[in-house]
Amino acid sequence: MTRTNDKTGTSRRRLLKATGAIAAGLAVPTFLRISSAFAAYPDRPLKIVVANTPGGPSDISARMLAAEMQQVMGGSVFVENRGGAGGNIGYGYVARSEPDGYTILLTTSAYVVNPSLYNSIPYDPFKDFVSICEPVVTPHVFAVKSDLPAKDMKEFIALVKANPDKFNVSTPPIGTTPQLQAEVLKLREGIQKMATVVFQGGGDAVKAVLAGTVQLNSGTLAPALPQIQAGTLKALAQTGEKRFVGLPDVPTMGEQGFKDFVFDTYCALMAPAKVPAEIVARIEKVCLDILAKDDFKKKLVTAGFDVTAKDGKGHAARVAKEIPMFKKIIEDAGVTKL
Repeated sequence: MTRTNDKTGTSRRRLLKATGAIAAGLAVPTFLRISSAFAAYPDRPLKIVVANTPGGPSDISARMLAAEMQQVMGGSVFVENRGGAGGNIGYGYVARSEPDGYTILLTTSAYVVNPSLYNSIPYDPFKDFVSICEPVVTPHVFAVKSDLPAKDMKEFIALVKANPDKFNVSTPPIGTTPQLQAEVLKLREGIQKMATVVFQGGGDAVKAVLAGTVQLNSGTLAPALPQIQAGTLKALAQTGEKRFVGLPDVPTMGEQGFKDFVFDTYCALMAPAKVPAEIVARIEKVCLDILAKDDFKKKLVTAGFDVTAKDGKGHAARVAKEIPMFKKIIEDAGVTKL
C-alpha cells in the first residue's frame, strides 16, 4: 500500500484550492461583465430599420413605436429608412448587420412574400432573423379621388371595362400585399389592361392618386386614412375579413360580392438571428408593455392600425404559415418572378 506524505497532500490540496479560487475569480468578473452589458442595454442609440420609404404603414408604425420605446428604455431610439427592391435592400442590410441588438428590423408582409416572388433574395427568412413581436396589422383599401363617379368597386370596375386605357392603379413595391391584391383583382375581373404603377412606398402611391396621375390606389389604410377622413380620397372597399373600426361605413370586398378577397399587411420587429436571447426578450417585453397601454392603442387605431400585439413566437408562427400561402397566391395569379 502506498501512503501519501501528509505534507505533500496538504500542499497539493492548497494548490488545488488556490487554482480553483483563481479560476472562480476569473469566471465571476466575466459573468458580471455579460450581465452588466444586458442590464445597461441600450447604452447607445438603437436603430430601427424600415425597409420602405417614409410615409407608409411600416414607417408610421415604426416612428410611433420608437417614440414610446425611447421613453421607456432611455437613450435614443430612431428610425432609418432603407427602401428599395420590395424591401430586400433593408432586409439584407439588417441580416448582415452586427448582431449586438442595436440594429433591428421593422418588416411588413413583404418578408413572407419575397421568397416566392424573387429568384434570389439577400436573406433566409427562417435562419437570418429571430422574431421580436408583431405590433400591428394595417387593413387595405381601394381608394379613388373623391370626385371619381364610382360609389363602390362594382361601379369602378364597370368604368374600367368601358374605358380600359384611361385607368391605372398605384401600389407600394412589387411583392407587397397591396400590389398582389391589385394583380388578383385585375386577373379575376378581367381588367388586365389597367396598368399597375409601382411606387417605393405606400405614401408615394397615395400621393399619385391625389395628383391625378393614377385613378385607383390599392394600398394599406394608414397612409390613405387622413385623406379619406379629409374627403380628398374616397374609399371604395376594405379588403379585411371585417370592417375596420375607423371606417365603419366602408364595406369589405366580401360584403360587395367578391369571394375570398382578404388581404392585410402586418408590421413586425425582427432582429438578426445571433442577437443574444436576453436582448430579444428585453425588446419584446418593452414593446408588448407599450402595446398594452390603452392610450397608445387608441393612437394606433386612429392612425389606421389594428393592434395585434403578438409576441415573438406568435409572429414566427405567422411567418411559417404565410410563406407557403403567398407562394400559392403568386402562382395562382400568374405573377412573374423577379
